[in-house]
Amino acid sequence: MAPRSSAPDLARSIYLLWGHHPSPGRSGLTVRAIVQAGIEIADADGLDAVSMRKVAEQLGVGAMSLYGHVPGKDDLTALMVDSVFGELYDNDIEAATRVGGWRAAMRFVAERNWALYERHPWLLDIRSYRPILGPNVSRKYETELRPLDGIGLSDVEMDATLTLVLGHVDSAARARRGAAKAQTDSGMTDAEWWGVVAPVLEQVMVDGDLTLSGLVGTAVGAEFNAAHNPEHALAFGLDTILDGVEARIRT
Repeated sequence: MAPRSSAPDLARSIYLLWGHHPSPGRSGLTVRAIVQAGIEIADADGLDAVSMRKVAEQLGVGAMSLYGHVPGKDDLTALMVDSVFGELYDNDIEAATRVGGWRAAMRFVAERNWALYERHPWLLDIRSYRPILGPNVSRKYETELRPLDGIGLSDVEMDATLTLVLGHVDSAARARRGAAKAQTDSGMTDAEWWGVVAPVLEQVMVDGDLTLSGLVGTAVGAEFNAAHNPEHALAFGLDTILDGVEARIRT
C-alpha cells in the first residue's frame, strides 16, 4: 500500500511546483538543476533509474543536500513531468488555436504530445489518477482546451473530448514503444519478423472458421510488413474520434 499523503505534504508539493523554492545556498544547488538532472537520467535510462542518490551523483553533491530542495522522488517526478510539459507550446497559450479550425487544432495537439512521448518515453510510466497540478500542466490544459471553446460542446464535453484525444495518443505511443522494445529484444525488424511468420501462418491456419481473421491479418501484414502499425493506429483513431465529436456537435 502506498503511503498516505497528508494535507500539509500535498500543499507543500503544490507550492514547490509553482516555484516556491528554497534559496540555492552556498553550494549553488537549485531545484531547477535537480529537476534537469532527473530528466537527463530518465531520458537515458528510464524513470526507474531516477533516484535521489543518482541525481546527487550526477550533480556532484551529497544525496542529503538534495532533500532541502526536493523532499523525495515523488516530488522530483512531479517536477520533472511539469518541466517537460513546458516544451509543448513554448509558453504560447494560443498555439493550438492558430493552426486552423478545431479539428486541425486537435491534430496539432495530438502531434505535439506524440512527439513529446518520443523525446521523453518515461512519461508513459507515470501512472497517477490525479493530475500533477503544476504551472506547465495547467497551461497545457488551457492551451489544448481553447480550440474546443465555442464549437457547441458543454464544458464537461470539452474536457471529455480532450481526454479522449490525449488518451488515444498515450495508447498509440505505448504501442510504438512496445514495437521498438520487441525489435531490440528480438534483434529482428518488424519486416523481418513478418517475413518469417507470414509463410508459416499460411501453412498452419487452415481452419475454415478463421477465414476472415486470416484475410484481414494478411492484408494488414501486406500493408505494414508488421502485425500492427502505431502511426496508422494514431491517425485512424484520431480521425474516428474527431468524426464522432463532429457528429455530436451537429446533433
